Amino acid sequence: MLVATAVPAERDAVARAYPGPVHELRLPGATVHRAGRLDLLAAGVGPALAAASTAAALTAAALAGAPYGLVVSAGIGGGFLPHAPVGSLVVAAEITAADLGADTADGFLPVTELGFGTVTHRPPAGLVRQAADALGVPAGPVLTVSTVTGTAARAAALRARHPRALAEAMEGFGVAEAAAAHGVPVLEIRAVSNPVGPRDRAAWRIADALTALTEGFGKLAPVLESWNPHDR
Repeated sequence: MLVATAVPAERDAVARAYPGPVHELRLPGATVHRAGRLDLLAAGVGPALAAASTAAALTAAALAGAPYGLVVSAGIGGGFLPHAPVGSLVVAAEITAADLGADTADGFLPVTELGFGTVTHRPPAGLVRQAADALGVPAGPVLTVSTVTGTAARAAALRARHPRALAEAMEGFGVAEAAAAHGVPVLEIRAVSNPVGPRDRAAWRIADALTALTEGFGKLAPVLESWNPHDR
């Protein structure tokens, strides 16, 4: 399976959950690090680059005759309080592009209401339940944004449009789009480094979130290794 993170620090945090050597594999358009049965990809920041990098890795694997059976978008992100406090983990039951659409005088319209595309991908429900149970964490919508929330007003607007949202990040929807194009199921796991709201770098706990990501993948290993990709 393929795990796509935004940056190398997140990729390496996942790799630490899998003891043993990590091998670098250069593919056309992407470089992955193989740790056990996982291929780890630092896909880049934002939905566009994440989609392009993930698609390149998926295509290379398919052409090599060894297609991936699952893609996991993983990394740190902002959490919506009180359900996703700093240092916690969340599992995406829905991966939604929260700012893909149009601003109008009557409010925000998602791109689907404009007659185009999709704004939500849904990971396999059974896998979501197993992952959430293994981690002892909530499952719910995780938002993908192209601009990280930095004000209370923006946080309130997102909460109003997505009242069940647990977290926001910048890559999940892009990774999910690439996976969907290849007919591969997707999962998203986020470790919370900061609350969604006013931007306060002093309050971010990136190291704690990366540690939570490592520990979480250690617990997830049996779920991911035993999951049947035909069980959608």
